[in-house]
Amino acid sequence: MSFEKNIFSQGQTLFTQDEFNKALTEAKAEIMSVAIQTTKQAMFLERRACAQMLLDMADMEDEGVACAALRDAASNIMNRMPSQNQ
Repeated sequence: MSFEKNIFSQGQTLFTQDEFNKALTEAKAEIMSVAIQTTKQAMFLERRACAQMLLDMADMEDEGVACAALRDAASNIMNRMPSQNQ
């Protein structure tokens, strides 16, 4: 990135408008990338917590249809997006 001196800037290095626009575009892209990744992580954590609640409820049930249904539901929740379970 090249900088230009401005005689009115008292020795400060200033960005050209194109350099500023490019840096701003890159910063926005990085912010969006972090926001997307953070949202995915939050959704995974919430899904995992819901699945754990179902497993805890299944542990309170006697073995049977309700218990099996709760365990199946927990498994389905966790396997909804297998790539996030790695």
